[in-house]
Amino acid sequence: MKLAFVFPGQGAQAVGMGRDLYDNSPAARAVFDAVDSATGFSVSALCFDGPDEKLKETKNTQPALYAVSVAALAACKESGIVPSAVAGHSVGEYAALQAAGAIGIATGAKLVAARGEAMAIAATQNPGAMAVVLGLDTGAIIEACRETNLIGVVVAANLNAPGQVVISGEDRAVNAVSERLKTQGAKRILPLAVSGAFHSPLMEWAAVELRDVFANAEISAPDLPIIANVTADYETTADEIRANLSAQVAGPVRWIETIERLTADDYTTFVECGPGTVLAGLIKRIAPGAVTYSVGDMAGLAKAKEALVGGS
Repeated sequence: MKLAFVFPGQGAQAVGMGRDLYDNSPAARAVFDAVDSATGFSVSALCFDGPDEKLKETKNTQPALYAVSVAALAACKESGIVPSAVAGHSVGEYAALQAAGAIGIATGAKLVAARGEAMAIAATQNPGAMAVVLGLDTGAIIEACRETNLIGVVVAANLNAPGQVVISGEDRAVNAVSERLKTQGAKRILPLAVSGAFHSPLMEWAAVELRDVFANAEISAPDLPIIANVTADYETTADEIRANLSAQVAGPVRWIETIERLTADDYTTFVECGPGTVLAGLIKRIAPGAVTYSVGDMAGLAKAKEALVGGS
C-alpha cells in the first residue's frame, strides 16, 4: 500500500494533546522526553497542561505541535504503520522531515523552537493579520491580493483546499481584500486568532535570520519521498531542504497542489499524525476518493492499525 503521512500546522493545538500517547506508547513517550531535553523546557507539560494562553504563543505552539506529531508518528511505527511518503502543513513540515529521515528528533525540536522564536519576533516588528476566505475560487483570491498590494502587503498564504484559502499581510490590506472578496461572492471571511502575518513577506526578517540556522543544522537527504510546501514538489537533497525551509517562512503553503501531487502518484490513503482532524478534512475536499485516518490519540491509532495492519 502507498501510504502517505501528513502532519498539521498551527491551529491544530489544544491543551491535553499528546497525553494519551505519552501514557500508553513507550515510543511516543521517548519522543516527548527527547523534545524536552533538546529544547531545554518542558514542551510535554505545555502540551498536557497548558495553560491555553501560553500554548497559543507562536514560540510555544510550534515545538508543541512538533512534539505531538512526531510522537504520533512514533506510535504508528510502533504499531506497524509505516509511511511510504510524507508532507507537512507549515510547521508540520518539520515532523514530515523527521519522518523522512532528513533530521533527527532533537534537531527538529531545535529548529522548530528557533523558527517559532524568529516568527514571533518578526510578528512584533511587522504586525499583521490573517483571515480564511471560504467559498471562492482560488485564482480570484490570488488576483484580488495582487491588486490590493497597491494598498499594502497581502498574499494568499495557505492554499488549503478548494473553497478555503487563508490570506495574510498588513491589517489594512487584509481588510481591503476581504471587503473586495465579499463583493465577489465569498461565502464567509473569518479573521484568524494568530499573532502575525505568517507565510507572507512580513515574515521575511525571520526567513533571513533562520538561513544560518538551517545552514548549520544536521540535515541529510530524505529516505522517503517528501513534498515541500513552497514548491509542491518532491525535495531530494539537504541543500534543497534548507532552501525550502527558509523560503517557506515567508512563502505560501501550497497544500492543494501537494495533495494533488500525491494522489497523482497513487497515494490515496493518508494518516494524519498529530492533534485534530483538520488535514483529513482538507484532503477529503481536495481528493474526495481518498481514505484518511487521524492519529492524535490511542483511539485514533487503534482505528488506523485495525484498518491498515489488522489484528489487535
